[in-house]
Amino acid sequence: MDNEVLISYLPRYIDAFWLTVRIGFIGIALSLVIGVVSAFFRYFKVPVLSGISGFYVELFRNTPLLVQLFFIYFGLPKVGFSVSAEVCGALGLGLLGGSYMSEGFRSGLEAVSVSQTESAVALGMTPRQMFQHVILPEAFILSIPATVANVIFLLKETSVFSAISLMDLMFTAKDLIGLYYNTTEALFLLVVFYIVMLLPVSIVGNVIEKKVRFRMFGA
Repeated sequence: MDNEVLISYLPRYIDAFWLTVRIGFIGIALSLVIGVVSAFFRYFKVPVLSGISGFYVELFRNTPLLVQLFFIYFGLPKVGFSVSAEVCGALGLGLLGGSYMSEGFRSGLEAVSVSQTESAVALGMTPRQMFQHVILPEAFILSIPATVANVIFLLKETSVFSAISLMDLMFTAKDLIGLYYNTTEALFLLVVFYIVMLLPVSIVGNVIEKKVRFRMFGA
């Protein structure tokens, strides 16, 4: 391990790190919006929209992100829609993540016990009040583990961005290895920066889950 090589590579990895984080979290934010909307359509069985949401979820959960990125980046220009590599990365990640988030949120909604809804009805709550004050808060808590797992999964999926020439962490590592053949140093920094990106998300997610569960259930 050559320390001078590591130091010389750091600036490029730092730039790649921030690019990866920026696109990753834009995609994750988009996936949360798509996931919540899609989950509501399916949970309430909205005519037409529920079927479209189900088709979307199955399509994107069962195709690799790499294929989706290729379709967006290379396929859409054929029909007159051209997007930059960064927009393609965020959009692809958002669409893939939305399909997983949708299932996580829908599972949370369906996991609320019948006794809770029956108690709400017994107290005279309207359907809207029951959903707002009973179902939604509990569903949110129940879906936190799946949401955190999906966020980590999506951040790891950013490693395929290099296929559309985005200067992310993986692209930087492969580029430096190809140029200078310092494989050990390049891969070491790649692992370090992925840990720096993913470990805080895991820790914060666990802390939030424990605090919210304790506040709601006392355990």
